[in-house]
Amino acid sequence: MALFGKNLGIDLGTVNTLICEGGEIVLHEPTVVAVDIEELKIVEVGQAARDMDGRVPEAIEVMRPLRDGVIADFEITHRMLGYFLERVCGPTRLFKPRLMMTIPYGVTSVESRAVHEAALQAGSREVFLIQEPLAAAIGVGLPVSTPSGNLVVNLGGGVTQAAVLSLGGIVAADTVRMGGIRLDEAIASYVRKKYGLIIGPRTAEEAKVRVGSAIPQDEEQSMEIQGQDQVTGLPRMITLTTSEVVEALQEALHLQTAAIRNVLERIPPELASDIMDRGMVICGGGALLRGIDKWITRETGVASYVAEDPVNCTAIGALRGLGMLDKLRRVLPSV
Repeated sequence: MALFGKNLGIDLGTVNTLICEGGEIVLHEPTVVAVDIEELKIVEVGQAARDMDGRVPEAIEVMRPLRDGVIADFEITHRMLGYFLERVCGPTRLFKPRLMMTIPYGVTSVESRAVHEAALQAGSREVFLIQEPLAAAIGVGLPVSTPSGNLVVNLGGGVTQAAVLSLGGIVAADTVRMGGIRLDEAIASYVRKKYGLIIGPRTAEEAKVRVGSAIPQDEEQSMEIQGQDQVTGLPRMITLTTSEVVEALQEALHLQTAAIRNVLERIPPELASDIMDRGMVICGGGALLRGIDKWITRETGVASYVAEDPVNCTAIGALRGLGMLDKLRRVLPSV
């Protein structure tokens, strides 16, 4: 613990929010809030709110206050952050925490300022911002301060980012504002077109996690999913296989790899040589999709591998970034 309040690294994501303290993840909650529309009051936050999705009366709305990696509802976001900080730091805080918050690469100054202000209003003493690819690279343990090139691909829920880092900064990067949520939508759309069955986003996500893959697998898996018949409106069940999910995801995966291709086309030859030798590291929740490393290697011609801790590395890197402020200050976004 810091002398005057805690030091925290926060990965504020579209789908999940992670808080790191002392090198460990102390909070991992869905970025979801349940709001009473009439009273404008927050009913539940995090996993409790996510469990309510699709099961609430009309007076309550379950919402994601972030969309495509940036804040869509400022008021709800800062109140959600305040709730998370209270969980980690306790309700009564003599000293406010010091935060390093992640933001996607390429966001506007207005979007960056919104994250900064939301964190301050949530009850923090001092807030720094760090771009997600840089935080992920630090969290993975890549030698970002050396003159060698390192390529990081962050497959998030709302955005896909690819960045080449060297000498402590980002040399070239690209962001596509689509991620895991778009993959879920692709599965739901495929099921609706092929089977005439309407399924919810949680069912689509479950199918992606349980039987999903980026490339065909030797062992075909299947699962039964329930939904609403598009014609009769009655409940119906179908069996969805891995090969069907692979087919459903192809178009969305091609859009994600476009960001990696754009970066590879813009980097200097010296760094390109480093990346061909070292390969690229994949992190974020999307890295858990089966075969995603083989898919990216096939599409780009560059060897890729999944980080050891792909989901947590960005939050861990954000916290480590607080201890490297002297080195990083020149490359951190200003607000």
